[in-house]
Amino acid sequence: MTCEYAFPFNLLISARTSQVDIMHSMFNKLLTAVGLNFAASGATAGVSHSPYADEAMNTIYNLLFCDNPDGFKSKSGDTPTRWQSILFSSPADFSALEALASDTTAEGRVRFLAFSRLREQGKTVQPKILLGVIIEVPLTGGLDTLAAFSEGGVRYINQSGKLVVIEGVDSFLPMVKKLFSVSEPVVSQIGPWDKPRLAPPKQGNVRLTFLVSDGLYFGEGPMSVMQREAMAGPIINHAAELLQAVVATGLK
Repeated sequence: MTCEYAFPFNLLISARTSQVDIMHSMFNKLLTAVGLNFAASGATAGVSHSPYADEAMNTIYNLLFCDNPDGFKSKSGDTPTRWQSILFSSPADFSALEALASDTTAEGRVRFLAFSRLREQGKTVQPKILLGVIIEVPLTGGLDTLAAFSEGGVRYINQSGKLVVIEGVDSFLPMVKKLFSVSEPVVSQIGPWDKPRLAPPKQGNVRLTFLVSDGLYFGEGPMSVMQREAMAGPIINHAAELLQAVVATGLK
């Protein structure tokens, strides 16, 4: 389903993001550090879109949505991490998957993948557990994407294709929790999207995607309408606060 919820980033990002940059070698280090498969054939074999000029950035963008689990497998020849071993074990280890899905200290995306594997194996999971919030805003120079996950991690891809990654920074956790608290009422009102993920929103629209235990949810509509929507307004305010902090950190 498509719902009308909104998010105006353009008022915040235009003046201060040109300095935010991570070079290509850092992309490889980032993905290798968490054991992800950076090869395009592994990370983009499923649903994949390319809103950015740089293919490495498109890989990072697509991994935000967790709808292609193969992109999270360990690289060939590398020893899988514990969570990778659990996620991709054959046959599935249901007890380990359930423990991983319930582990509030684990990354939100990893928990989402564990819930997804359980559902694929026919197991019933607790619905409506919010694990990630992703906001996409198309601007004149390209797509702005802000993603926040339940453990407090944040990714921001600027319209120019530059990246800021926040991990393990305690000051961000309260802002992420606020964003989640105002997103949960939206999640309670809508349901999972049962089709392949759509291409990024068109100019003038904004999309909110939610990683939830029972699937990917999303709402999209004209920014001018969604800014005034009762449930979207608080999301706009708290995400704006988070974005300002992300940009300020990136400039450091």
